[in-house]
Amino acid sequence: MAASAKGRLVPVLAVAAALAAVLLYRAPFSKSLGGEGCSLLPHDHFWIASDRVVTLGRVGPSAVEVKGGLINAIAVGDYRSFVLRRPLLDYGDAVIMPGLIDVHAHLDEPGRAEWEGFSNGTRAAAAGGITTLVDMPLNSFPSTVSEETLKLKLEAARDKLYVDVGFWGGLVPENAFNPSALEGLLKAGVLGLKSFMCPSGINDFPMTNSTHIEEGLVTLAKYKRSLLIHAERIPEAEDHDLQEDELDPRSYMTYLKSRPPSWEEAAIRDLQRAMKDTELGGRSEGAHIHIVHLSDAKTSLELMKDAKRSGASLSIETCPHYLAFSSEEVPDGDTRFKCSPPIRDDTNRENLWKALLDGHIDMLSSDHSPSTPDLKLMEEGDFLRAWGGISSLQFVLPVTWSYGRKYGVTLNQLASWWSERPAKLAGQKNKGAILPGYHADIVVWKPETEFQLDNNHAIYHKHQNISAYLGKQLSGKVLSTFVRGNLVFAEDKHANAACGVPILAK
Repeated sequence: MAASAKGRLVPVLAVAAALAAVLLYRAPFSKSLGGEGCSLLPHDHFWIASDRVVTLGRVGPSAVEVKGGLINAIAVGDYRSFVLRRPLLDYGDAVIMPGLIDVHAHLDEPGRAEWEGFSNGTRAAAAGGITTLVDMPLNSFPSTVSEETLKLKLEAARDKLYVDVGFWGGLVPENAFNPSALEGLLKAGVLGLKSFMCPSGINDFPMTNSTHIEEGLVTLAKYKRSLLIHAERIPEAEDHDLQEDELDPRSYMTYLKSRPPSWEEAAIRDLQRAMKDTELGGRSEGAHIHIVHLSDAKTSLELMKDAKRSGASLSIETCPHYLAFSSEEVPDGDTRFKCSPPIRDDTNRENLWKALLDGHIDMLSSDHSPSTPDLKLMEEGDFLRAWGGISSLQFVLPVTWSYGRKYGVTLNQLASWWSERPAKLAGQKNKGAILPGYHADIVVWKPETEFQLDNNHAIYHKHQNISAYLGKQLSGKVLSTFVRGNLVFAEDKHANAACGVPILAK
């Protein structure tokens, strides 16, 4: 037995435990592994191993035993010096780490499957090493704001999930002051709630104010779940009208000036009472506030750092596109880069990286928000009218790694930002780490492998041409993705059946 990073004992096998080998697979796999249905591998009890396994707070040679969809044991040490009783998948020097958990994705179904859909979206997720998604309550139609609309979402997802998928519900004015309606939605299984403090762009998902949010938190406190907040609010005293010489809709600077950092700051200032309510002894003790897609690394961040120091139950995410791009490099007319809040200047990007590395930003998410190509207005290049959202689900692991290397990002940090902390936010106690008893949700990838994200690269999003990452040189190729022990993706091939599980809170 050995102590885990969380301080409890886990079964770890000594290197000396030599057993009789039955079957050995070595990556890259030159032919089909023989699996059918849910998995490309015809075994439900096997080992996977490599020289770089991210587990127990370390990175090193290990073998991981998978049995019945769970991690059963970890053999730490030079696994080539001993043999194991069950089939072994030897990945050499590839990295084996917890599968990514993306807590912020828009899959747009039901109602707008032409934007993405569960099948395409979860296939892209599997190809990118994501093993769990939490789907946002808006951009689908109807939005998920009631027990009835959650049922429609679950029906739309049936037999289409290649990875596990949970669901956020919506906090909107019509249910914020109705505890029984919110409790019905929470009891039906949403993992938490999401609200907007500015117009969402979706008619049946109106914005909330701080009073709505404070009331919603009281209900969430009973269930110890989170409220995710899009924190932008138009300051009442601010004249945000653009001058005539700033009205070129093809200019990215026009769009950037139309959504300044003061919008994020105004929202965070408006949330200060709500954040205080989540402190010990507060009105909403037990609830948690999570600020999504932070872009402003100045005053907004400082206000939240103060709230954390005061004891607020608060976490912060940012997204790879805010860390990869800066406003100075966004081409005029290239609306693939439009998102809300916007990508800001290079100094802001550097400050976001510093906050992430220093632990003030807790985690990363994709905020995958695609649409049909016509809504992006790519031919017109009109930033003011184009749909805002970055299509990125399949690329977040190589993007984070490629742009993070110059900052010294480690594999353990990736696992924390993309697996461990998102699992905690979503209330998934058996996900987010490679530990015995946890779901065997695992990504295997080669950080050193470079590739050009172009038309020759297999992209599984419904619309391959709308991503801002197209044309970029990236490092980090996903070799295999396991979801609950099923090999759902390997060497550019998906399992024949979609056997991901809808995750419902209990």
